Amino acid sequence: MSFSSKLVFLFLLPILISTTDGASFEIRNQCPYTVWAAAVPGGGQRLDPGQSWTINVPPGTAGARIWGRSGCNFDGSGRGHCQTGDCGGVLQCTSYGVPPNTLAEYALTQFANLDFFDISLVDGFNIPMDFSPTSSSCRGILCTADINGQCPNELRVAGGCNNPCTTFKTDEYCCNSGSCGPTFFSRFFKDRCPDAYSYPKDDPTSTFTCPTGVNYRVVFCPTGFSGSSFPLSSSQ
Repeated sequence: MSFSSKLVFLFLLPILISTTDGASFEIRNQCPYTVWAAAVPGGGQRLDPGQSWTINVPPGTAGARIWGRSGCNFDGSGRGHCQTGDCGGVLQCTSYGVPPNTLAEYALTQFANLDFFDISLVDGFNIPMDFSPTSSSCRGILCTADINGQCPNELRVAGGCNNPCTTFKTDEYCCNSGSCGPTFFSRFFKDRCPDAYSYPKDDPTSTFTCPTGVNYRVVFCPTGFSGSSFPLSSSQ
C-alpha cells in the first residue's frame, strides 16, 4: 500500500468503524401480565412475565419504534388482533401500532455520530416503560406513572389512555400545520412523565442522545412502577 493510500485508509477508518456500529435492544417484560412486544424494524414476540427478547439493528436506522401490545390473540399462523398497539392484525409487525401505545423511538448513527432516542406519549399510553442505554454512562428515561388509572375521561379507552389527536382529530392536537403548542391534555402526560414526548413539538425536553455503538434495554413495567391500573384484557 502506498503512503498516499495509507493516508486515505487512515482518514476513512473512523468513518468505516462508525458506520458498522449497530445496536442491540433487549426488550424485557416485568409486568404481571403477558405483553406482545413489537418492533419496527424487528417484528414481534410474545413475552410472558420475566421473559425477554433481543433484536439487533443496523447503523443508520431511523424512524424506529419499540412498543408493547396488550390483550392479544393470535392463531398458529400469527394472525389475530390486539386490544392496544395492534399492527395490522399480525404477530410480526412491519407497520406501526394503533394508538394507544407507549413508544420507545430511536435513530442510530445520526448527526455528529450520535444515536437519538426518546419515549413518546404522542400516540397515548398503554404500558409503563424504561428505555435506557446498557453500555454507556448516558442517562436512561422512564415513564412509570399510573396514566391508565388517572386518564381523563375523554381519552380513556379499553386497555389504555388515548392521545387527543386520535380522539378529537383537530389541528390543535394533531399539529398538521406544524404550529401547535402544549394543551391541557399534553400537560396531563407531561406532568406524569416529564422526560417523555407529550405533543408533536415537545422536542427540547424529550430527545436524548448517546454515542453510536451503545446498546439499549426497553423494560415494560420497570422496577418502581406503582400503578394499580393494568390493561383490562390480557388474553393468553
